[in-house]
Amino acid sequence: MNTAVVLFTRDLRVHDHPALAAACANASHVVPLYVLDPSLADISPTRSRFLHQSLADLRAALRDRGADLVVRTGDPVAETIKMALSVNAEGIGLSADVSHYARRREERLTDECERHRIALKLFPGLTIVDPGAVTPGGGGSSYRVFSPYHRAWLASKWRDEVATPGRITLPPDIPAGPLPAIPGGESPDAVNGGETEGRRRLSAWQRHIDGYADAHNDMAADETSRFSPYLRWGCLSPLEVAKVCEGHEAFIRQLCWRDFYYQVALAFPHLSTRAYRSSGDLTWRDDASALSHWQDGLTGVPIVDAGMRQLQAEGWMHNRARLITAAFLTKHLGIDWRHGVQWFFRRLLDGDVPNNSGNWQWVAGTGNDTRPYRRFNPIRQAQRFDPDGVYVRRYVPELKAVEGGAVHMPWKLPQKLDYPGPLESHRDEAVWLRP
Repeated sequence: MNTAVVLFTRDLRVHDHPALAAACANASHVVPLYVLDPSLADISPTRSRFLHQSLADLRAALRDRGADLVVRTGDPVAETIKMALSVNAEGIGLSADVSHYARRREERLTDECERHRIALKLFPGLTIVDPGAVTPGGGGSSYRVFSPYHRAWLASKWRDEVATPGRITLPPDIPAGPLPAIPGGESPDAVNGGETEGRRRLSAWQRHIDGYADAHNDMAADETSRFSPYLRWGCLSPLEVAKVCEGHEAFIRQLCWRDFYYQVALAFPHLSTRAYRSSGDLTWRDDASALSHWQDGLTGVPIVDAGMRQLQAEGWMHNRARLITAAFLTKHLGIDWRHGVQWFFRRLLDGDVPNNSGNWQWVAGTGNDTRPYRRFNPIRQAQRFDPDGVYVRRYVPELKAVEGGAVHMPWKLPQKLDYPGPLESHRDEAVWLRP
């Protein structure tokens, strides 16, 4: 093959990139292409910042290998076909994805490639195990419960990592196109995007992973990897992360949860808008004021407000805080989980359809949880996972003067503080621990 186009999407790296490696192995010239879709431009300023930083880092990595990142703006399918025709490419490769948007893009690209007689190939790379590779023995396209999936996932054969191309040759006379400007975003303390930063974090994490099983729920210690934004954008290969962390069961289990929701989303493409388990969907309250207080971290429940304010500041939230804040919105305020999906999707650097929507449905009782009526009492959660109140005081400065675990009990907070009283619970009136 003389020329191939590699369409980058959520795989912004050069290490362990099957589509890029295959193109470089089989074509004399390769066009690494990224298409900025204007229809997605305003969904999340915070994620846009991370994305644009990652594109700049990817361009630098490709230039180090003699090529460049070719950037275009418009409809991804139209721009990819236009590029392929302009360089007489025989083939196009990209990483397979599972969201409704991605699958529609793949369908349209398939039709256009057939029409123009261009070969199209989809590659793995966004998960450790391909979403459709592990299926239930008794039939069905996907596992609905995590535990049997986890067992099958552990028993499956993982693909081999592919080599990083040493040299990439562009066809002559292709204008690279300008990178988008990096916006300020909505979260002043958000981490920087890019494969370089992701790999630095992966290297540093190896010194901490031994303590992950014991410390990952300690909200104050914050002993989590924070890889999720880099996995969401493909700045890190999930397979490489899994192999680096092999033998650490608690951490590998979290990576398996990520793969689990990808296979759920593949089988149920409306995961963000429809209840996965419709019999579990409730009659939700319409309370714009309560929703706004939750979004702004002003619920009057310190552990909930700390989580929401961490999200505002960093574009990221500790996993335990995600459970607590999501449960508070759905199980205590009785507000529709879809409002939570939309808010997290806007604010989280790692917001994606499979994991963001899947986890929200799990907490709300409409998804894959085998105990749909599960409750997360926010006070008990705070006392267990932030016993000294360090996490709360880190993100809720109004409460810095409140000592120890007393910071978790709204009814004990001094009246003089500039801090609201707790919002009323509408699902479980016995939610508060009382002295």
